[in-house]
Amino acid sequence: MVEVERVLTLDHPLAEVVRHLADFSHTEEWDPGTVTCDQISGGEPSVGTEWRNVSEFRGRRTELRYRLVRFEADRLTFVGRNRTATSTDDLRFEEHGGRTRLTYRARIDFHGLARLAGPFLRREFERLGDGVAERLPRALDLALGAPPSRR
Repeated sequence: MVEVERVLTLDHPLAEVVRHLADFSHTEEWDPGTVTCDQISGGEPSVGTEWRNVSEFRGRRTELRYRLVRFEADRLTFVGRNRTATSTDDLRFEEHGGRTRLTYRARIDFHGLARLAGPFLRREFERLGDGVAERLPRALDLALGAPPSRR
């Protein structure tokens, strides 16, 4: 198991941030490992909505099927699975004077022989976490417009 956590302050109201990030296809904008992410079940994102996510890690592409398992006003949880791993992205939100504090936690549980590689991959997953922390605020600014504090 490998877990990374980043805490970000976003210059947008909580409800707007949650609404945008509830659509997991937006990971293409802010997750440096995501190549493509397409919703495979119809409608607006809600508990049970699924996405097909193709990621690249260490030069190899892998596909996971993600499902939104928790959709609350202040928390989103997505779980992705394939035969080698289960990936959980847990996003917790707090309102701070018109801004949003996001605690982003990504956890990867490897299955079978892949479990042996987990400890050796921690540094690379930390780099991915740094990439999320750098890209996510900019992606939200592009998607939601100039932050209220800069208008």
